Amino acid sequence: MKLDDIKKLHQKKYRSQFGHYLVEGEHLVLELQRAAEQQPALRQAELLVTETYADWQSSLKTQLISSKKMAQISDTKTPQGIIAVVPVAPAPANTKADIAVYLHEIQDPGNLGTILRTLAWFGGFRCLLSPGSVDPYNPKVVRASMGAIFHVPIELDVPLDSLGGRFSNIASLDMSGQPLTDPSFQNIDCYVFGNEARGIPHEALNDLNATAFTIPGSGTIESLNLASAVNLCVYERVR
Repeated sequence: MKLDDIKKLHQKKYRSQFGHYLVEGEHLVLELQRAAEQQPALRQAELLVTETYADWQSSLKTQLISSKKMAQISDTKTPQGIIAVVPVAPAPANTKADIAVYLHEIQDPGNLGTILRTLAWFGGFRCLLSPGSVDPYNPKVVRASMGAIFHVPIELDVPLDSLGGRFSNIASLDMSGQPLTDPSFQNIDCYVFGNEARGIPHEALNDLNATAFTIPGSGTIESLNLASAVNLCVYERVR
């Protein structure tokens, strides 16, 4: 890609148009290279490096650029000097081994990045995002995922009302639901979580015939952070 086009990848519309996103920093590039060993699509990524990283060892195509150009491309105030332009790889086909985590209109990049880290840590999960959700290829999400974005199948713009045709057993969280320790929690193939502020419309959950579960707490505060709730549910599922 041309440098002028690469600069545009900080905007969602251009990430969609060009089918690429940016990965910045030594740690994330190392994770990308490890993932590329197993995923051919990621081997099409291209590295941009300054003189500081001129000796960087990689099988990926590498281009040396000036610090000035790096500063123009970087999303951080003090660029490390290494950025990868990564193709958006289509999610592999759903398998029976995959357990789906559906996020409805999630907005916080940090929450999504943290959730992806959890799904990658335990493995065997895929992430489904509704229309109107934060872009998973947003630089803030990519950084918060700490490389997990390379390891979790992600599906975009999945309508909430389409889940019933794909999954037999759907679950959501509700204060009046059954505890996560109930044996039926292990039979779910799609766990649905709502927007940080608005949750999920009850009518939609009724249409999906979703089973309600709850994370028992002291009752001191009204709710858990979304990422924390997903983390607890995923842990309980694999425990």
